[in-house]
Amino acid sequence: MNQVRIREIHTGRQPLGECRVSGWVRTHRQSKNVSFIELTDGSSMRGLQLVIDPSLSSYAAVAARISTGCALSVKGNLQQSPAKGQCFELHVQELQLVGEADPEKYPLQKKGHSLEFLRELLHLRPRSNTIGAVTRIRSAAAMAVHRFFQDRGFVYLHTPIITTADCEGAGEMFKVTTLDAANLPLVEGKPDYSQDFFGAEAGLTVSGQLEAESYACALSNVYTFGPTFRAENSNTTRHLAEFWMIEPEMAFCDLQGDMEVAQAFLVAIIKEILERCGEELEFLEQREWSDKKLVATLSSVVASRFEVMDYKEAVAVLEQSGRSFEFPVRWGMDLQAEHERYLTDEYVKGPLFVINYPKEIKAFYMRLNDDQQSVSAMDLLVPRLGEIIGGSQREERHDVLLQRMREMGLKEEDYWWYLDLRRYGTVPHAGFGLGFERFLMYVTDMHNIRDVIPFPRYPGYARF
Repeated sequence: MNQVRIREIHTGRQPLGECRVSGWVRTHRQSKNVSFIELTDGSSMRGLQLVIDPSLSSYAAVAARISTGCALSVKGNLQQSPAKGQCFELHVQELQLVGEADPEKYPLQKKGHSLEFLRELLHLRPRSNTIGAVTRIRSAAAMAVHRFFQDRGFVYLHTPIITTADCEGAGEMFKVTTLDAANLPLVEGKPDYSQDFFGAEAGLTVSGQLEAESYACALSNVYTFGPTFRAENSNTTRHLAEFWMIEPEMAFCDLQGDMEVAQAFLVAIIKEILERCGEELEFLEQREWSDKKLVATLSSVVASRFEVMDYKEAVAVLEQSGRSFEFPVRWGMDLQAEHERYLTDEYVKGPLFVINYPKEIKAFYMRLNDDQQSVSAMDLLVPRLGEIIGGSQREERHDVLLQRMREMGLKEEDYWWYLDLRRYGTVPHAGFGLGFERFLMYVTDMHNIRDVIPFPRYPGYARF
């Protein structure tokens, strides 16, 4: 008999009658006349109640060993439930204890556990309601990302994880080497990477953008969705050393087109999460750390008009706000989260694109505007968070790009291939990046980024 997922039962896709389910025990209550087990298989927020006659031989043989956390496979008759708060129950005809869980040692009993406690049990925490809900939302969001781009003719690109190009030019890359640290070959007192595995200094990628640009200049529209790495010693609730990035690149596209795609993308992904993960969102909205406005906030983003504001105007608005910010506002600074939230939550009361940032605070590859002071960059800000997407029109002019690289102290020889794209059939092109975990924090209202990725990596921690 085919195994049925509990989610299929609760959504009505499984007809009443005989079926088999398997999962893990949440609770086990016994009495003289009837026993009840709440079973979960991780497919739904709701478990399934098993109704068992204690005299059932397959149950009686293992009843004393059934406890929270153990695994069962059962066959029975699925019926409408007369009990309040549930639609279905399974009257068990046959039960198999698949895997035991010693109740004296199993750490996840039927009670609330703090997220801090669960972080110490990364291998078991997906069995908790909270992490289970977050993981299902993560899965739905990932599929929505691919669906959005595939439906629009974008080509999915796997950019390298090991690279010799530092996209951001900040030097925060993890080194990849096979050189013996205790016996390094040196040239003028520095490691001789010509003797290394790749014959050059290599590291883990901080972004797939530069490589994606080369494919956009051949296939028009591409996107990457993969892991990226930052060797930044930031032990905060918003930083990870390993995280996932979504980065589309579009040829024959300017900043306006970039913003249009970014808006459509964000709306489509949030809309699909609202449609497919209603139970999970409702559950997370009721957690003690939530502001109880999660679904309303996400729904408002989907329905909102997205405003556009020049960086100069944004600075002026902040300066005239009368607010005392922790970081005083001045032209030329990178806007902080408190500034971004004021603009979205209080000034425009909705999503906002801030565009044309000073060139000094943005990356070398962003297109220089005619004023020679700003670049064609955009940040998409959303209520309750601030920046959620960052992007720009890329600098397609060879000489201008070369000058920007020299101004920022980058070595031309390290980016020879990137400059080649501007020599051979250069075109206007643009793209943006969205940090997947930051996005998931927003749509789940989780306050620590370590709770929206299965196995977080951060300073001092890389277990599993």
